[in-house]
Amino acid sequence: MTGVAVAAVACIAAATWYLALPRWRPELRPGERYGIDVASHQGQIDWPAVAADHIGFAYVKATEGGDFVDGRFAYNWREAGRSGIDRGAYHFFTLCTPGAAQAENFLRVIPPTTASLAPAVDFELAGNCTRRPDDDAVRRQVQVFIDRVEQAWRRPVVLYVGDDWEARYPIRRRIGRPLWQRRILRRPDIPGWTMWQASGKAHVEGVPGLVDLDVERP
Repeated sequence: MTGVAVAAVACIAAATWYLALPRWRPELRPGERYGIDVASHQGQIDWPAVAADHIGFAYVKATEGGDFVDGRFAYNWREAGRSGIDRGAYHFFTLCTPGAAQAENFLRVIPPTTASLAPAVDFELAGNCTRRPDDDAVRRQVQVFIDRVEQAWRRPVVLYVGDDWEARYPIRRRIGRPLWQRRILRRPDIPGWTMWQASGKAHVEGVPGLVDLDVERP
């Protein structure tokens, strides 16, 4: 086979994989189910269509920092529930605002309810503010946030911890909460995970464009 032919075959294989990837879903094990996580950048979501595409749960961005509220949270929360999808709310934790103020913002927007999944908090440096406090300071503010939310909800929070955050502010094992682990196309290899973000570019009916695909296990 000539070099040109090899290159052509490689291009075809790559294109086929690129087109197939959004449709890929990992095989579920007993008790597991598919879910998605969404924010305002997903646009207008047709939640009944999402439910019909075998999506059993959704985590919806509620807040960020001390005063930001996701512009589509109210709609997504309401319509996901009406469509029979189990809902959970998450907060994006910023390094530029005290943990107490962030907890107040989250609890103001989504008061405790037993009719939803446990609250989740997203720790990532990507998309965060430019401040980088020392590890002890961050640990204290994170603990304040978690303590206040858990005191109100009376349930452990779920931690989504990006690898960039963990490399600078290691909290996965130190805090000891259920983990929402991002590991694209491969099952998590760390203990303690309760949710797995298996793809960041999944096609789900009812969602414009591509969306994060998650797996929840019992």
